[in-house]
Amino acid sequence: MPVSFCADADRRVILWAAILASSMGFIDSSVTSIAMPAMRQALGASLQQAQWINAAYLLSLSSLVLVGGAAGDRFGIARIFSLGIMVFVAGSLACAAALTPDLMIAARAVKGVGAALMVPGSMAMVSRAYPRAERGRALGLWAAASTLTTALGPVLGGMFVTWGGEIGWRLVFALNLPLGLAALWLIRGRTPGDVGKPGVRVDLPGAGLATLGLGLMAWVLTDPSASSSIALAAVACLVGFLVWERLAPAPMLRLGLFRNRVLAVTNLVTFVLYFALNGVMFYLPMTAVSAWKVTALEVTAAFLPISVLIGLLSAPAGRMADRWGPGPLMAAGSALVACAYAGLSVFAPLGAFWSHVVPCTALAGLGLGLVVAPLTAAAMQGAEDGEQGAASGVNNAVARVAGLIAIALQGRVAAAAYGPGAPGFGLPGDSAAHLAATGAAFGTVALIASLMAALAAALALLVNRPVR
Repeated sequence: MPVSFCADADRRVILWAAILASSMGFIDSSVTSIAMPAMRQALGASLQQAQWINAAYLLSLSSLVLVGGAAGDRFGIARIFSLGIMVFVAGSLACAAALTPDLMIAARAVKGVGAALMVPGSMAMVSRAYPRAERGRALGLWAAASTLTTALGPVLGGMFVTWGGEIGWRLVFALNLPLGLAALWLIRGRTPGDVGKPGVRVDLPGAGLATLGLGLMAWVLTDPSASSSIALAAVACLVGFLVWERLAPAPMLRLGLFRNRVLAVTNLVTFVLYFALNGVMFYLPMTAVSAWKVTALEVTAAFLPISVLIGLLSAPAGRMADRWGPGPLMAAGSALVACAYAGLSVFAPLGAFWSHVVPCTALAGLGLGLVVAPLTAAAMQGAEDGEQGAASGVNNAVARVAGLIAIALQGRVAAAAYGPGAPGFGLPGDSAAHLAATGAAFGTVALIASLMAALAAALALLVNRPVR
């Protein structure tokens, strides 16, 4: 007789383990963005190194997250989930102890590997632990708790950085140790039915080509001095990845998914919108702390409305998407984000954080609250029966790749708009020239993000049929 995945009495324990682990992954990028100004100053990191501190994490996660899901199927969801937690916590401790930018970049890459193993297993474990009749409620609790922790994460990070002195930003990473240990303790020995499937293949060649191609592309976008041969190598690796995925017996990315027009357009909207979101949210704290004299804790006021409004509006937006289709809501929400970022581009030179910037980010949060649930529904349900899991993984990877490219490309844009003067974009300074150059640099970043969000709104109108 097959062994049940877990005992009935252990379901809630597994749910909490999934919540703790997924929370670590969800809050990482926002907390790192808030801590980045303090990290740059402590480590002596250049703008390019600051970009790579975040890009290294996104590179590992985006290129390996689909492999992480397949590895869970092959070796056991809980086993790979637990391994991911251990790798993620080890990477976090290495981040907390890093003494140079290069060591921080390497530690962030390790964290990305851990997240790629951990994140797919989080929702999958909850789905396996609960019977179909109770699964929706359990996933709802998982999503609500994850949203709450995502909202509180930047606040905790801001408190550590503002009040923790020289080690404040290091405490941001060390916080993952108790959370990870608690998740491992909760799940230990509670999944006797997690036996895996020996016949499932893991697409390691595809993962290698994707990692190399995306890494070289990020290098080209980040470093103005990168040679054309590096760009050609990036293109060759990415083309080789697509060819391999078409020929591989067990591809990590089944290209046939994109024959579905709704799914293809939804992923295009995801890429464009998350490009806009990541570019602004990564460089906003750097701008506010270095030029507008805003503390790391105060910067969280720009992040908190986004998390809160997404949590409040996702359920109603999902119901409206069921009634009218996801396209109109995705278009309306993306248009609001475009307006918000256009406002940021206009008000950036003024440096008025509380009176101008925070209202604009709140408007962006309102738009994202209308977009997230319909976008997820379109990505999941636009696929054929039996491929929703693969479609969800692809959509998640697309969002991460968008963040990787946005941070790399927008950093070059910001540096060019700032100009050759000292101290440089994202570094502290008091002179009028520094304030003006920083405002112009971030204003340019916000303007590009606004145009990308407007493009997402236009593309979303192509998703014009209800998702059933």
